[in-house]
Amino acid sequence: MPRPLIALDADGVLLDFHVAYADAWERAFGSFPAERDPLAYWPMDRWQVERLGMFRKARFKAAFDENCWATMPALDGALAATQRLHDAGFDLVCVSALEPRFEAARLRNLRNLGFPIERVVATGNVGSARSPKADAIEALAPVAFVDDYLPYLRGIPPQVHTALVLRAPNGSPNIGPELTLARSTHLDLAEFTEHWLSR
Repeated sequence: MPRPLIALDADGVLLDFHVAYADAWERAFGSFPAERDPLAYWPMDRWQVERLGMFRKARFKAAFDENCWATMPALDGALAATQRLHDAGFDLVCVSALEPRFEAARLRNLRNLGFPIERVVATGNVGSARSPKADAIEALAPVAFVDDYLPYLRGIPPQVHTALVLRAPNGSPNIGPELTLARSTHLDLAEFTEHWLSR
């Protein structure tokens, strides 16, 4: 019998994109930014960084290269949480709104950190009212999908348990009437895991 599947977002659920953002800033501009607000949802609000013009923005974007996506640090508690889910009988897949050309780098990152994840689905992030992850989730048919960005729950099939990681509250998009799209909410992946395994 196949093991039931749980789909997990990467940035903000498994991996610390905020630290990776600051690392990329240092590579692009030569200095690691000071912290402005540790509870900020968006990295540009967490770190003391200025708004970028077209040319500096292109320079910064270039720092998000293959190596960047292959070396992001794990969030505290995320590795242990995935190991608990795996040991409890679930297979795990990462579904990320990442450019498909970086899919292999993201998988390498997760595997090098020790996550029990053998597959990454990079969906890209085409702007639309429906989640760019919805088609992938429908095709994978997991029992649960965990993300930290409320708009990515739009269009997820109703039979999939949608879990929202709330994390940093300042400037968070995870508010308002669309919170009904989440079947459960959690501070982090560890709290979701505790909830899921105690059902």
